[in-house]
Amino acid sequence: MKLGQTLYAGFAIPPICLAILGIYSLRGFENIDRQVGTIYDDRLVPLQQIKLISDAYGLTVVDAVNKASEEKWTASDALVSINSALGTASSIWDKYKQTDLSQKERQIIDEIEILLTEANREIELLKGVLEQEDRSGLEEFDGSLYDSIDPLTAKLQELSDLQLQVAKQERQKAAEVYRNTRAIFIPLLLLALLIGSPIGFVVVRRALVATLKDIINTIAAYSTEIAVTTEEQERITQQQASSFEETTVTMDELKASSKQAAMQADAAAIKAKEVLAQCAEGSKELERARLEMAALKQTMAGTQIKIEQLRDIASQIGKIADMVSDFSIQTNMLALNAAVEAVRAGDRGLGFGVVAAEIRKLADQSRQSAENINALVTDIEGAINATIMVTSDSSISVEEGSRIAEKTTAVFGQVQEAIDQVFFNSQEISMATQQQAISIQQVTEAMNHLNGAAKETASAIAQTKVGTGQLHQKAIELQEMV
Repeated sequence: MKLGQTLYAGFAIPPICLAILGIYSLRGFENIDRQVGTIYDDRLVPLQQIKLISDAYGLTVVDAVNKASEEKWTASDALVSINSALGTASSIWDKYKQTDLSQKERQIIDEIEILLTEANREIELLKGVLEQEDRSGLEEFDGSLYDSIDPLTAKLQELSDLQLQVAKQERQKAAEVYRNTRAIFIPLLLLALLIGSPIGFVVVRRALVATLKDIINTIAAYSTEIAVTTEEQERITQQQASSFEETTVTMDELKASSKQAAMQADAAAIKAKEVLAQCAEGSKELERARLEMAALKQTMAGTQIKIEQLRDIASQIGKIADMVSDFSIQTNMLALNAAVEAVRAGDRGLGFGVVAAEIRKLADQSRQSAENINALVTDIEGAINATIMVTSDSSISVEEGSRIAEKTTAVFGQVQEAIDQVFFNSQEISMATQQQAISIQQVTEAMNHLNGAAKETASAIAQTKVGTGQLHQKAIELQEMV
């Protein structure tokens, strides 16, 4: 049974007892009212009716005769009074005989019927005298009329006494019903007060205590489970916060490496640009040298100087190419470090690993281009040395010098293309590392937000842990109280 139904049943027990007691009391009062009604309807009213009949014969008729004899009334007035009294008496008597009569009453009524017949016969004779207005004839009824009416009034008085006796019996019955009702009402009232309320209290108390115990036990059990879960969540949250901090530090290092790679890529691009300018300058010098080959005989000394300048330029180009190669090696190392850091970052570093791989690829291409440049510079230096030897011996013709100059110009063109490729790769590396730095910054900010959220979660879990402990303590206190 549900708690509400149990409480309703418990609280309903006293009202039910009182209702039963009230119903019984109403039945008792109904019996009393019926007895009292019987006294009035069957005894008092008939008693009044009997008195009216007795008065009609014993007073009205006799009084009318006396007044007529004494000439206080006329014969007609006496006759009217007698007829009215007899009509009223006859009507009342007929109604009385239709009521609920006892055996004793019926016996007396039979006797009264005989007396009424005799009295009515005598009164009929009296009415005949009055109709004739013979006052002297009224004296004849002075004795005979009383002889007819006195037994009738006496028997009516006996019937009245019987009504009073029966009314007394009915009154005793009503008193007995009242005493019986009171004798049962008071114990039932005490029983309802002494048993109904305690039973209702016991039912309500058992229902409340059982429900409270169940609720308290459930709260205690769940608070323990919540405390264990909260501690586990607190530990996990602290581990997450620590991991977020480590990841943030790793991303900061990766960001620094990316910035350094970008700076070195920019430096390589600047150097490549310088080499490109020097290659352009060397091409111009070679072009002028080619134009001046026609006057080689007259300007051999000048050609020797120019060739020396070309050798110096070639040497500088070789140094710059070596520098570009060194930059490529360093960029490759930085890209390798970035890839390692990306692996350490886990899923968040997958994009950075791809970018680092592209950077390594571009660095390898730059290193290859630098090696090609060194090879070309070596060829240029060999050509220059050969030219120097030719010019020193003065045994090579001007056409051979022109051919070598053209070849050198072609070599410078290849060097320029290689340097263009180095410059392009350096710019690509710079853009990739800058993009990587932006992505790393975004990831760092996201990790900072996650770290802050993890700390807030840890704080909230700590507060929940304290609240759960208090709830568990209150549940224990309630268990002890119940």
